[in-house]
Amino acid sequence: MWDAITSIVPLALTYTAPLLVIAIGGLFSERSGVVNIGLEGLMGIGAFTSAFMISTTYGSLGDVAIWLGLAAAALSGGVFSLLHAFASVTMKADQVVSGTAVNILSSAITVYLARSLTGSANIQIIKGLIRFNVPGLSAIPVMGPLFFQNANIAIFIVLLIVLISWYVLYRLPFGLRLRACGENPHAADSMGVNVIKMRYAGVFISGILAGLGGGFVITTYSGEFSPLVYSGLGFLALAALIFGKWNPWGVLGAALFFGFAKTVADMSRLFEALKTMPNILFNTFPYVATIVALVLFSKNAAGPRAAGEPYDVGKR
Repeated sequence: MWDAITSIVPLALTYTAPLLVIAIGGLFSERSGVVNIGLEGLMGIGAFTSAFMISTTYGSLGDVAIWLGLAAAALSGGVFSLLHAFASVTMKADQVVSGTAVNILSSAITVYLARSLTGSANIQIIKGLIRFNVPGLSAIPVMGPLFFQNANIAIFIVLLIVLISWYVLYRLPFGLRLRACGENPHAADSMGVNVIKMRYAGVFISGILAGLGGGFVITTYSGEFSPLVYSGLGFLALAALIFGKWNPWGVLGAALFFGFAKTVADMSRLFEALKTMPNILFNTFPYVATIVALVLFSKNAAGPRAAGEPYDVGKR
């Protein structure tokens, strides 16, 4: 039993890393007042870019190509998110429709580019992010084998992003202005805050983090880009965002819950007592758990008041 636990926990943390960083990306967008349904598509753009960059440069750059691929994933996600920002902020289009269009466009354009550039819809990478034992901490009884042995560096990067995001949103003037634009944009405008620029910034940051999440998918547990990368991770990140009540630490807890649910479902076949149960129960378990969690714990969850509402300077 202990061996099973020590196997599940590191894998769950590895799966949680991209889910969490994508959800934090959605947090920045929605805190600015823009609902970002397009997280799935932005994640896919990042996954494609990182896989293509790593596969084409690893031979000449070695492990540097992995970090270059992650940087390219973040940049491509940020640039692609500007389509959503332009449609929903500048053109005042319906934000749900705009985000859905981003998802559809992303899934089509990435597969087309993969086939055009490589001749196949699948792009495999030679090597991903390293696993390592954290010096000193890995020797701690119980906690060491669970969290600090065979650990993936991605989870520590993402936890640092969560800490920085909390500090930016709640301790810096930029975060105060961003949250004001999501709560009462007209009041923010009256105080000299440029609502349009702040919302563009929120969507752009969400694209950067969602694209980075796609890069983590490729370099942690997937190992290749394919059409199957669009498996609902972006929508699960939205659920974590709602479940976490639009707070970085709440989102962290929700992402860990969903990450562990997904991992337990995937590894259920390792337990003899569960092998006779129908496979559909395990395939649907993380998503059913998501729905149940949202129903039970999100009744009083209230997002930013102006989220989803196009800003009209003439409307008071």
